Amino acid sequence: MKKNTSWRLSGVIALIALVGLAAPAHGNYSSGGNFTATVRQNGSLWAWGNNANGRLGDGTTTVRSIPTRVGIGADWVSVSAGDAHAAAIRADGSLWTWGHNGNGRLGDGTTTARAIPVRVGTASNWASVSAGGAHTVAIRTDGSLWAWGHNGNGRLGDGTTTHRAIPVRIGTDTNWARVSAGDAHTMAIRTDGSLWAWGHNGNGRLGDGTTSARRVPVRIGTDTNWARVSAGDAHTVAIRTDGSLWTWGLNGNGQLGDGTRTSRSTPIRVGADVNWASVSAGSSHTAGIMADGSLWAWGHNGNGRLGDGTTTHRSNPARIGTSANWAYVSAGGSHTVATRRDGSLWAWGNNGSGRLGEGSTVGRLNYVQITVP
Repeated sequence: MKKNTSWRLSGVIALIALVGLAAPAHGNYSSGGNFTATVRQNGSLWAWGNNANGRLGDGTTTVRSIPTRVGIGADWVSVSAGDAHAAAIRADGSLWTWGHNGNGRLGDGTTTARAIPVRVGTASNWASVSAGGAHTVAIRTDGSLWAWGHNGNGRLGDGTTTHRAIPVRIGTDTNWARVSAGDAHTMAIRTDGSLWAWGHNGNGRLGDGTTSARRVPVRIGTDTNWARVSAGDAHTVAIRTDGSLWTWGLNGNGQLGDGTRTSRSTPIRVGADVNWASVSAGSSHTAGIMADGSLWAWGHNGNGRLGDGTTTHRSNPARIGTSANWAYVSAGGSHTVATRRDGSLWAWGNNGSGRLGEGSTVGRLNYVQITVP
């Protein structure tokens, strides 16, 4: 079996101008609740893991423990795996979704599960998309923000709690730069570097100093130097343009990385480092990469999802291995996937339903390379 060195990296392209950090190669991969999806450098789409409701998009509901190609197209540019559905964008700017469709999270006007990608509307100007627990959010090239699916606690941001089966525009602003859908809340950054949040606010996951749910975007503080943000299950992590790392929300397993188990309702800085390049919030753990290519993880370590060879929870960032060539990382429900600068793909943690993609269902406490069948 030939080792895979053609996995494309994701997530940082849209905000490189804000971050001021070097961008990894263009591309995308995403770890969901119990499955993983990725786009390779040749534009092909692949997925593996749990396939209930057709969340892998291969036309079946068969569990896959190795990467399985989705369709024959080679024009995919990005993909986002949610809890039980996925969303992706093609090179022509069209948006496609598949998997579980409860509450209309696929945006196709129905609540029917889809085992193959279905196009959402006719628009061809989608720029980025993020699939959450049961809702989806996306930004168009004109900077407008759209959302659909489950709207409990106002996670769509349209001022209501009405579920939406088709994309609904959120406000009239055209300066949205980045958006991240969590389990029941949403975070976004505007082109001016301001940070916004809405939806469920249990444990202060929105970061506005309260635990009150918000049905419309509310600004978090007054700072204008936010560069990256990732909404997890009940916590949020973000990086500022100076490379500093900030977290807030639920901290029961140390997932905020501040050395405590105390939940926070406003952003708190993690350490003094100013070289964080990317970060991803999972269900109850967090993983990040520094500018020097080192990989770090903290929080819940059940099933070895931190990748440090143990199952010990960590309340401070712990370096994973000694390699200094990591490029991007994605924390899922109880597993993690990451890419190195050479394009190779690695995974670790819970391997139920083969979500790691290495051909078995055996969990991994250390990272293992994913190979192409």
